[in-house]
Amino acid sequence: MFCTDFSENSLPAGQCACEYAKAFGATLAIVHVIDSPARALAPYGSIIPFGVNPAVVQLELRVERSVDTDLESMREEFATILKEVKTYSRVGVPAEEIVRLAAKESIDLIVMGTHGWGGFRNMVLGSVAHSVLRTAGCPVLVVRPSFRAP
Repeated sequence: MFCTDFSENSLPAGQCACEYAKAFGATLAIVHVIDSPARALAPYGSIIPFGVNPAVVQLELRVERSVDTDLESMREEFATILKEVKTYSRVGVPAEEIVRLAAKESIDLIVMGTHGWGGFRNMVLGSVAHSVLRTAGCPVLVVRPSFRAP
């Protein structure tokens, strides 16, 4: 499974995941998780003094359509190299959704990039890669932005 946020930093992880899938004749699953503040707060609707803003919901729907388009482009690109490529779009807490999908789809390896932030910023903000490393039921390969496929 290749986890992407569509940033330039995730591209080396995509190359790495493609190389692994090619070497092992495996299906490549590509996933993007939309981090949704509106959905994250939904269970707390009774204690939050404001409701979910319809404009935010509409924006999320537009983002979901854009993500689906970007995933399809990525699928087509990888499909020129690999036999089978699947895409998944999820909305929620990224690390949780990645781990949940990996378990559901019996993924053998999660490959993801990192922004390379460290120290205080990583400690305060947390890291999706770090959370996935701690909670995934399968191996996780974290690829730095400087990775170059052979």
